[in-house]
Amino acid sequence: MVDDLIRYDVLVQDALRGVVRKVMREVADGGLPGEHHFYIAFDTTAPGVRMSSRLRQQHPEEMTVVLQHQFWDLSVTEHTFEVGLSFGGVPERLLVPFASVKGFFDPSVQFGLQFDPANNSPEAQKPTGPTAVPSLAAAAVQPPAQDDDAGDADDDDEAATPPAATEGAEVVSLDAFRKKP
Repeated sequence: MVDDLIRYDVLVQDALRGVVRKVMREVADGGLPGEHHFYIAFDTTAPGVRMSSRLRQQHPEEMTVVLQHQFWDLSVTEHTFEVGLSFGGVPERLLVPFASVKGFFDPSVQFGLQFDPANNSPEAQKPTGPTAVPSLAAAAVQPPAQDDDAGDADDDDEAATPPAATEGAEVVSLDAFRKKP
């Protein structure tokens, strides 16, 4: 197999992170349009993530936040977004590098992206041999299956606690966070 010296997997993830960045900038400038709202999962151990020690203790590896009704002071730069949210009634400020984002989902239009943060590390960007297709779900995302036992989204924009991690990485379904029609 031929080595991918161009690293298309990294380029595709960077381009799709640009979609998230552009959407976040538009929301920072004009607010959330219509029924749009976002679930954003990120790696809390990634370089540049700023959050309180209380939140870091509660979410030592990954955290999902909801931007819907109660968030404030959203600011977006080329590499990060910063936002104020309330967690258990306590206001907090988060700084999240786009490189740490693992997932972005807008349930109002069934649009989601899934990223592999490991592909953003300096080591991962060095060509090492054959690479797999990046684990992304783009505009062709299938709507999550309806599950009558799934919980509703929390309108307080608190962090959604993913199920306890088992050995290795785990994909968490966003079905539990969807509002039922």
